Amino acid sequence: MKTHYRRLDIALALGLAAFVLLPWYRIDGGFFGFGWLSAFPEEPVAAPGLVQIASFGKWWLMLPALAMMVAAAARFIGDPARRGSFLAWTGAGGIVVLALQGLAIGFSGWNWTVSEALFGALAEGQPSMGAGAVLAALVFVLIFAFGIAERGVMKGDAFVVSAISLLVFLVAVFVFYPVGSMLVGAFQDFDGSFNPEGFTRNIVDPSIWSLDCVVGGGRCGIAWRTFWLAVMTAGGSTILGLAFALLATRTGFRYKRSLRLLTVLPIITPPFVVGLALTLLFGRSGVITEALSTLIGVEPGRWLYGLTGIWIAQVLSFTPISFLVLIGVVEGVSPSMEEASQTLRADRWRTFWRISLPLMKPGLANAFLIGFIESMADFGNPLVLGGSHGVLSTEIFFAVVGSQNDPSRAAVLAIILLCFTLTAFLAQRFWLSGKNFATVTGKGDSGAHAALPRTVSIAVHVLVIPWALFTLVVYGMILVGGFVRTWGLDNSLTLAHYIKAFSVEIRDGGIAWTGVAWNSFWTTMEIALISAPLTAAVGLLTAYLIVRQRFAGRELFEFALMMSFAIPGTVIGISYIMAFNLPPLEITGSALILVACFVFRNMPVGVRGGVAAMSQLDRSLDEASLTLRADSFRTIRKVILPLLRPAITAALVYSFVRAVTSISAVIFLVSAEYNMATAYIVGLVENGEYGVAIAYSSMLIVVMISVIAGFQLVVGERRLRRENRVQAVARAPVPLPQEKTA
Repeated sequence: MKTHYRRLDIALALGLAAFVLLPWYRIDGGFFGFGWLSAFPEEPVAAPGLVQIASFGKWWLMLPALAMMVAAAARFIGDPARRGSFLAWTGAGGIVVLALQGLAIGFSGWNWTVSEALFGALAEGQPSMGAGAVLAALVFVLIFAFGIAERGVMKGDAFVVSAISLLVFLVAVFVFYPVGSMLVGAFQDFDGSFNPEGFTRNIVDPSIWSLDCVVGGGRCGIAWRTFWLAVMTAGGSTILGLAFALLATRTGFRYKRSLRLLTVLPIITPPFVVGLALTLLFGRSGVITEALSTLIGVEPGRWLYGLTGIWIAQVLSFTPISFLVLIGVVEGVSPSMEEASQTLRADRWRTFWRISLPLMKPGLANAFLIGFIESMADFGNPLVLGGSHGVLSTEIFFAVVGSQNDPSRAAVLAIILLCFTLTAFLAQRFWLSGKNFATVTGKGDSGAHAALPRTVSIAVHVLVIPWALFTLVVYGMILVGGFVRTWGLDNSLTLAHYIKAFSVEIRDGGIAWTGVAWNSFWTTMEIALISAPLTAAVGLLTAYLIVRQRFAGRELFEFALMMSFAIPGTVIGISYIMAFNLPPLEITGSALILVACFVFRNMPVGVRGGVAAMSQLDRSLDEASLTLRADSFRTIRKVILPLLRPAITAALVYSFVRAVTSISAVIFLVSAEYNMATAYIVGLVENGEYGVAIAYSSMLIVVMISVIAGFQLVVGERRLRRENRVQAVARAPVPLPQEKTA
């Protein structure tokens, strides 16, 4: 009981601080700049909530303040069931009131005409929520969680209930609220008023839906171009990924380790670098183009700049990811199934086609889905190679930052893009639902995988070896391109691009970072190092709740989290702009919006990795700790986390790398103060500074390799070993059980 009071007292103390000690509204100079201390608490820009009510006429803040006081009064109710009910209703009411007043009242007054009709006009509005309001919202979530825990939900485990409540709240704020704002934005005018004309004009625009390429010999609309490009990319990357996986597991190919090294390259490479390398090879001044022109007199063309070039770049980028998805599936097909087929006199081709391949369906579906979504969301390669053949992601970008300046069109295009990806996501789940592909059981299976049919083996070698060599050439061009003065015009070697980007000088006894790339480089490292541990923590905590806890709506909770994976980065970026550019939460142009984007964009991968790792830990470990009177938080900290170090490291590496190399979302969210490396490189490409862009990209690749190597070194030192201590245990005295062992 004392524990219940202690955690509630802490929450109420934080609630008091939110209304008394912190500025309620957003500070223009940033909260952590602490410049607001000079104006606290007298001036309205830095006044806390209670001062805003008493001195500056913000009467609507009385409702959340009253809810906090009711929660404080409920603390003295003796009956746990009644106290829990009061706390739950008070917490939920406080969240609803905060959300409604934030949405209803903007800078100039009421945002909703119905509110003005009910309560009359306001003399002045309110800025965006600040530290005090955000802390108050989190406290209300905790009060709600403590209340339903005291009502017996999740056996009264307040930590589990609080974790679920906070995750639902954060996902609602940073995933579903932005997407909802984007949907609403499609029907709004520049001033925020309802105007469906923009939606109706854009949704029927022939440039989006035209099928002239099929019936009239012209060009198809941008939606169909993007869709067919995604289908071709997903198909090509899945076929090549399967070929790579079969070559690595079912043949005697000598260079399997080298083949696996290729899987690391696209993960640590900025997404548009492959497009740059293809330009250096096949562009009008490319190496191969110039060679063919000299040898056989072929006129340099622009065939690379269009859907063909984008398709080649995307298949190059996404094939190794498909390989990573499929290799475990190919290895997981039980040899006994294939041996049984051959025992029944089926030849190798029939066994492969009727037994092995159908059992790989989950992996093939996942690889196709990833290729489809990644192609839809890809921004860098279409920007470099698209030319006049734009896709949805680039058209959304130009609708926001280009001369069009049409937010409604950007929202409509984002909705179309989201519909495509969500349809693919739901179709994949429907196709695999209700089907069992398990072949690995608790019984021993020491058989060997069946050899590939000769035709399949030849086809795999013919596909993989040239493609692997082509990939090496492409990445070789990335390395060489940074040392060439002007590609195609002056191919003399130089370090000028690296010097321009990363020069360092000693001035007045200190280091001066004079290179043009240092500012965005250090900003990228800072944002990535902040977001990576947060992403890992949120992902692994979510995985713990999904695997170890049983609660109402768990399947819906998991589906909602994984659905955020199906939202392309371009849609995330445009939805964040529409949601967080105005009250109640105005965080555009700050580091917070970048961190939030990375955490909730990359969280699903951390969740899946955590689920896979945690599923290998027996529940008896948790039960033993709980039996010894440890709570869930202590069990996680002392028992589960030490056994999840590889999964934690993998989540950290992936989150860090994705934060450094992401472009489709952050291109909308960067600012002059917080400019990410990939956005800066895109600016270099648009200005034709290919040498500096490739030099910067090469530096990022080196940083990624160093980070991955460092984490792998740490993970490699960990070993789970079992020692034979039977005799020692037999001789040792048996300790008596103690209550405080956990």
